[in-house]
Amino acid sequence: MGDPAGIGIEITLKAIGSYKLPLGIKPVLVGCRRTIEMVYSQLTAQGVSPLANPKNLHIEDFPFKGSFTPGEPNANTGEASFLWLKNAINFVQKGHARALVTGPIAKHAWHEAGHCYPGQTELLGELTGIDHPSMLFTAKSPENGLRLNTLLATTHLPLSKIHIELTPELISSKLDTLADFCQRFKPHPKLAVAGLNPHAGEKGKLGAEEINWLLPTLQKWQAKNQSITLSGPIPPDTCWINAAKAWQGVANTISPDGFLALYHDQGLIPMKIIAFDEAVNTTLGLPFIRTSPDHGTAFDIAGLGCARHNSMLAAIQTAWDLTN
Repeated sequence: MGDPAGIGIEITLKAIGSYKLPLGIKPVLVGCRRTIEMVYSQLTAQGVSPLANPKNLHIEDFPFKGSFTPGEPNANTGEASFLWLKNAINFVQKGHARALVTGPIAKHAWHEAGHCYPGQTELLGELTGIDHPSMLFTAKSPENGLRLNTLLATTHLPLSKIHIELTPELISSKLDTLADFCQRFKPHPKLAVAGLNPHAGEKGKLGAEEINWLLPTLQKWQAKNQSITLSGPIPPDTCWINAAKAWQGVANTISPDGFLALYHDQGLIPMKIIAFDEAVNTTLGLPFIRTSPDHGTAFDIAGLGCARHNSMLAAIQTAWDLTN
């Protein structure tokens, strides 16, 4: 359910109550039944519909301890969202569900509760024994069905540490992961890699990483994967332009099927601008499928009943599609 002081429960009840929910799905909610019922009652009183009624849902009940006010996270809400996620992971690992869809959490609330993880991805990796799970954001255009995919080479790292993490081995591994995902939808996908520096280094004038190791790494990978078209390193400020045009249905525009961003915000900024309501965070490399909305807790609108559930519904749909 994510942080109970955020919009996680609201968007979940809206998504599960939607007529667009995949047929045959049997959702299991992991959280506090009393809190879910409270949010349902508040939304109903505000005239929000349609909503899934908690009375008709399978809820794995882990009661919330303490108190909170919508929009005001604290150590109690951080502890609850951490506990719910750990138990949801355990539930899926035991084979009781096909996939995991997570609501948004507040990292600072986790830290207040004593759980100092950079994010959910890192906890998922630890509990499943996976050293470097990958963050991929995927979205399907409601206009034309175009699927846009962006994989992050690095995840929740300070900018000052990115150059330490980036290596030829990491790039090659992430390209393998991106290619495997894109081949779920197209046998011979086109991939694009963003440069690290402004203008992709401007031939070494604005940084030498592209010349020294990134371009040779891409050339070596391409030689081993000739059924896939690879381009890059592309100046980051133009890398996603054709994707934005294709997403909007601009005629005669061809977009790569997958993008590799070298750090978190480099990939998330264009994805959220292009496809904020449809984009889904998908964790790859785990022993099960995990998805989540691409947005945060939205504490500023928690409890108001106005949160859009599009991305949560897309996260559920993506999890369903990837496990069929």
